Amino acid sequence: MRYRLCLFVLLIVSRPLSARMLSPLSAGDTVAAASLKIALLSDIHYLSPSLVDQGEALRVYEHATGRRISDQYKVLDRIWDDLVKEQPDLLLIAGDLTHHGERQSHLDLVAKLRTLEEQGIRVLVVPGNHDINIPNARSYRGDKVLPAESITKEDFAAWYASFGYGDALQKDDASLSYLAALGEKTWLLCFDSNRYDEHTGNSVTAGRIRPQTMQWARSILRDAKEKGITVLGMMHHGLVEHLPYQSAFFSDYLVEEWEHHAQILADAGMRLIFTGHFHANDITRYTSPSGNNIYDIETASLAQYPFAWRIMTMDGDCLRVDSRFVTSLPDNDHLEEESRRRLETVGRRVAEARLKGLGFPLPDELLSVLTDLVVKLYLMHVRGDETPDPELLHAVRTFASLLGNEADMSEFSFDFPPEDNRVAIRLKGEGER
Repeated sequence: MRYRLCLFVLLIVSRPLSARMLSPLSAGDTVAAASLKIALLSDIHYLSPSLVDQGEALRVYEHATGRRISDQYKVLDRIWDDLVKEQPDLLLIAGDLTHHGERQSHLDLVAKLRTLEEQGIRVLVVPGNHDINIPNARSYRGDKVLPAESITKEDFAAWYASFGYGDALQKDDASLSYLAALGEKTWLLCFDSNRYDEHTGNSVTAGRIRPQTMQWARSILRDAKEKGITVLGMMHHGLVEHLPYQSAFFSDYLVEEWEHHAQILADAGMRLIFTGHFHANDITRYTSPSGNNIYDIETASLAQYPFAWRIMTMDGDCLRVDSRFVTSLPDNDHLEEESRRRLETVGRRVAEARLKGLGFPLPDELLSVLTDLVVKLYLMHVRGDETPDPELLHAVRTFASLLGNEADMSEFSFDFPPEDNRVAIRLKGEGER
């Protein structure tokens, strides 16, 4: 058991070379077509200020999650200001729009989105697992956590009609998936991967693409191929693994049968999909057995460190991705440092509990070193472009020595290419025109 655990950790640390690896493109790889500027957000987890009072209930929530509701409001205001300055043609939001599906949080967020719409920024959204039919939607009143009203899928489609659902080219009968036109030769296929129809006492974290939805999507992709149209995707749950054995250890963050669906979409001509849910800034690639690629561009949460979002430019058949991070606020120059430290504290608590729950007989010293290693890896992963610092390398060597091994750091790769935060991706496969 000891060696199996060692293998698991080293698989996380040494992300091996695989068919998914590639190098970022150079500036000369674009081809001609109209340019489209796209902003991308995910996992806002917006909580209406009218549902929050300062008190013990909020303090307990913030201690458990490492988040600060007041920081979330200020970060979102900062990004709204930046969006107005950037003036993207399009803003995409990949789900978990609200804290926990509260009706009032949706109403407030819709109002905020309309301010961007008034500035000429088109907004398209998909729901996340925290947005619809949430049985334990909540508010924080003094020392009490009180129930709040949630919304139905019909409410969601109606309230976000201006943000994708009202002018969709097509809608899926089996879910809240829809197709939007981004231009004459570009479509966005928006998947609803959530399981809100199964909610009882709690929301379901895991996701799936329904068979009827995939049939609908495949027909769209066939039509697009005949018409020479580029189709991008967006979905809350991950389509492609971002960590070795993510489907085994973090299966709730990928759609069921992820590899099957990734193969279908890649072979049908979809080259990339925008996702969220795992709260990490990471890009990875799946290559089907037929040699077709699809990239999963996962964006971190705006509710916690690293407060990341993206600005992208689609120029012909090349998408250029640039990540932005809110590291400070007008009244807090240390936002990044403080939020990272809070997330580290929560991560350490969760990692230690999960390691103990594995049932392996770990000595205290080994448990401490292993917990430290897992937390450091996690903090690197959520920000993207994992580069080992001296503390992490020391943790790896210490862990290896406790197992009676030596760690050859030259054999380790801490991140699958491509780069996570700044990269260019071709939207056509080899031999395509």
